[in-house]
Amino acid sequence: MSTDGNALGTFLRDRRSRLDPAVFGFSGRRRTPGLRREEVAQRANISPTWYTWLEQGRGGAPSSDVLNRIANGLMLTEPEREHLFMLGLGRPPEVRYRAVEGISPRLQRLLDTFEVSPALVRTAAWDIVAWNRAATIVMTDYGKLAPEDRNVLRMLFCNPGVRNVQHDWETVARFVVGAFRADAARAGATSEIAELVEELCRASPEFKAIWQENEVIAHGEGTKRLRHPVLGNIELEYSGFAIDGRPDLNMVVYNPVDPDVIECIRRLVREKNGRP
Repeated sequence: MSTDGNALGTFLRDRRSRLDPAVFGFSGRRRTPGLRREEVAQRANISPTWYTWLEQGRGGAPSSDVLNRIANGLMLTEPEREHLFMLGLGRPPEVRYRAVEGISPRLQRLLDTFEVSPALVRTAAWDIVAWNRAATIVMTDYGKLAPEDRNVLRMLFCNPGVRNVQHDWETVARFVVGAFRADAARAGATSEIAELVEELCRASPEFKAIWQENEVIAHGEGTKRLRHPVLGNIELEYSGFAIDGRPDLNMVVYNPVDPDVIECIRRLVREKNGRP
């Protein structure tokens, strides 16, 4: 933390000094390491005078657009960009949605530790991008589906098999649509889901009617009931968890309520893994 009352300027100078000018095509002899102020201003496409004032603690509060340009010019990481906004504007930046193709091996290993509890990771568009063995047994074997078919809303509204196992399909459908709307807005993905919404409105009059009600629902924790073809009627308690630094991802873990169901899932998982 700066001791001169200009934390923003101190942070900018520090990050500027860490960059190698040669990487960006800048040459010339230098008395100090890093980029010059005018070089940062050039990369950020802002006035060199304005950037100098920011480092000196003059000129008032910068706009979010200016801070985003500076963050790009300094090649800041997402945590650094957030810190820059907190110093410059006293608030975090607006969420920027990023499409997801997969998760880290570490997060997958975490999912796999839940032997009898189905666990999965979904995006703000409710695409399933990761799951564990228990999820393939209790929920759906997502690995057998094409990536575009792993969307929860597509399965719920367009797949009769998924629809039939729901204990109360209409209640589930309304809940999922409301939570989907909230998640997309929270992750800044409203425009990214437009095509999916249009597709579902054409494919399902039921989805269209529910979507037009504009309900917004929080998806934290609750109970899910399924008519499973092997396990019978089962009840699962679920909890949703945000993944730090990734507002576009959410992990959901389902815990079977009945001890007998737990043992059945454990047996099925071990059989699938080739263990007695």
